[in-house]
Amino acid sequence: MRIRHLALATAASALLAVTTGCGGDSTAAGSGDEVTTVSVTIEGVGEVGTDADLARKVPGDVRDRGTITVATNAPYEPFIDFKTEGRTDEFKGLDHDLFLAASARLGIKATFTQQPFDGLVPGLQAAKYDAIAGGITDKKERQQVATFVDYSASGTGFLVKTGNPLGVQTVADLCGRKVAVQKASNQAKNLAEYSRSDCAGRAVEVKEYPENPQAVQALIAGNVDVVAATKVNLVDIAPALTGRAELVDDPSAPNGWLASPNGFGFLKAQKELAQAYRAAVQSLIDDGTYTKILAQWKQEPIAVKQATIDQAID
Repeated sequence: MRIRHLALATAASALLAVTTGCGGDSTAAGSGDEVTTVSVTIEGVGEVGTDADLARKVPGDVRDRGTITVATNAPYEPFIDFKTEGRTDEFKGLDHDLFLAASARLGIKATFTQQPFDGLVPGLQAAKYDAIAGGITDKKERQQVATFVDYSASGTGFLVKTGNPLGVQTVADLCGRKVAVQKASNQAKNLAEYSRSDCAGRAVEVKEYPENPQAVQALIAGNVDVVAATKVNLVDIAPALTGRAELVDDPSAPNGWLASPNGFGFLKAQKELAQAYRAAVQSLIDDGTYTKILAQWKQEPIAVKQATIDQAID
């Protein structure tokens, strides 16, 4: 998987499936605030419904409207994809499932809309929609425009030959090794910097390839010792490489080296709405729904224990 760059955001896409339904209105005793109940049935996960207390965290205008529009740019698996080939108005994906589940928890029905990739952030700035989603990386620069609800984190993973004969566990074990990366990737830049600052005469020999598949083939052919790539990508391809290559498990960096958070973006002026979504995502983490959604798409390695706001590392 290659991270795609736009004006102030990096977007991505996914695969998933969701069915939505809306229930009736209900009011908690003594609250004075009417809350609409919404339920979604997520394939492979089950039904997710509204928590009245969380729903009252939603700004009144959005709660009264009862709907939210989310701009995305598909396909970018596993975060967002089209549900049916040839149709651009129905979606599936990790972000699609998780956002719909969080919205239901808040008593809101979410509708996704396909937008040009480079128009996601400008459209958010122009208030054409309420949120953006699709594997978007939370970055400090992007926080000038958006408030991010960080729901996962993904950094660099390391692929080695089956059995890990060189005993690679962490980035420190790459000093003195030949490491394949995709040309002009974050891995190429970050490993070059790490080699200069931390390898003390045992430089990482960074070998760049046009695409990740060529880097993997170089490993299998014995031309390099390790492949460094986005961990999400390696999680996807590792099962097909059984017997030839395997993904390193680093307990000290479960989301990958230099893991950056992925987030749902809301207009900066709508921080109260972002806070409501953070609480909703946290409730999904706490009750296990979040884990089931990630497992459905084989993305447990990018899980986080706490949903946060604007935790970009760069």
